[in-house]
Amino acid sequence: MAFAVLTKRMSSRDSEGTDPGGRTELTKDGDTSEAPRLTAFWDGGSLSRILPASGSLTIGRSSACDVRIEHSSVSRKHAVLHLGTVHRIEDAGSANGTRIAGRSVTSMPVPVAPGEVIEIGNVVVVIQAGDPTAAERVPPVKLTPRPSFRLPPSASSTVAPPGARANETPMQRLERLVKLVAAGNIHVLITGETGTGKEVIAERVVRASRRANAAFFRVEAAALAEHLLDRELFGEGEKPGLFEAANGGTVLVDEVSELPLGTQAKLLRVLERNEVIRVDTVAPRKVDVRFIAATNRDLRAMVSEGLFREDLYFRLNGITIEVPPLRERRDQISAIASELLVKACADANRPPMALTKESLARLESYDWPGNVRELKNAIERAVLLSQGDTLDPMALPAGDAADDAAGARLRNDLAAFERQRIVEALEKCAGNQTKAAQLLGISRRTLVSRLGEYNLPRPRGGGQRA
Repeated sequence: MAFAVLTKRMSSRDSEGTDPGGRTELTKDGDTSEAPRLTAFWDGGSLSRILPASGSLTIGRSSACDVRIEHSSVSRKHAVLHLGTVHRIEDAGSANGTRIAGRSVTSMPVPVAPGEVIEIGNVVVVIQAGDPTAAERVPPVKLTPRPSFRLPPSASSTVAPPGARANETPMQRLERLVKLVAAGNIHVLITGETGTGKEVIAERVVRASRRANAAFFRVEAAALAEHLLDRELFGEGEKPGLFEAANGGTVLVDEVSELPLGTQAKLLRVLERNEVIRVDTVAPRKVDVRFIAATNRDLRAMVSEGLFREDLYFRLNGITIEVPPLRERRDQISAIASELLVKACADANRPPMALTKESLARLESYDWPGNVRELKNAIERAVLLSQGDTLDPMALPAGDAADDAAGARLRNDLAAFERQRIVEALEKCAGNQTKAAQLLGISRRTLVSRLGEYNLPRPRGGGQRA
């Protein structure tokens, strides 16, 4: 309820066109709803401010600051945000520090891109890109001259809260960020290597959000041809599409980097205007959808190469959540492997098996280039190859150099075993890839990838094998 009240206040304040103290008044000519914004999240609250195209903003707990954040972890004058073609931020001698993507910021201004996570103490701040012409209608902000000296951290009135995050692990930081971001309505971009569990993080955002009980759909951007994808997403004729079905809920666009440019343009309209136009129609239909996009590619590089629309990138990237690779969170391997082992045994109709110290040591010594997805496959294979009530350590990959030769032989044996399982599944399903994938317990895309990897012919038309 407290969050609902705060949201109402924010909407009223932004519609009036001022931030606290009237420092960023908006001109009456023209709409500024599409202007860039600064959004902040913390336990129990959030705020949003329209940003001018240029100038500097002080951020802190003091009423004299341009952006006031009343949170105990925020110093009276905590940081300074410099706005321009490239935004920069500097720490103003705060007690609890300023960080960008987990890296500490000093009094030297450093660049910050839209969507990047800025941490002001325990508060998460993000700059949302918008229409530059709308930003130009917001007068630039100038700092009020203040004394140049800064109090040392020990003299600050802000005290670090209990359980300060000096030793915070990457996953602890990720979990904290997910919890904060979920409470808002901002669009989210989840990045990370293949197999890190980006979809799992998206589901956690949804479960912790105000839309938890509403519709949640997942779209695989690379799964369909452009004309089929457009019909699926936007609808056709009298048939509503996925975005209309998700009205009031959330849509996860997985592998968003693979969206065709034509579909990107149509998706941009949904994000900008909250409306869809079905294929072969002209009447727009209003929708209310929160978007979560996931990718293992560098969208900024794709923008520079002309492969991804810059305006769509900025719209989707309300805030970026980066999922660390498994090799950077080895302390989690035991828990993840144990959970996967229980499921793998159930799927294989085998009694529960134990994960021995030797097996765990092998798992923790390996770098997992395929991340959690590779770990899942390794556990499933080991369950099928193990005898007795414990997982055979020799059926698992390892990072020890002495095991390289044995590991290579094991990988070859496992590949041959998996190839045979795929062949048998396709035969049982008369070449139907979707049914074969379900039988194998993998996605259709993974099956198609394996067919190429093992040089197996893809079944063609009518479910017949080639």
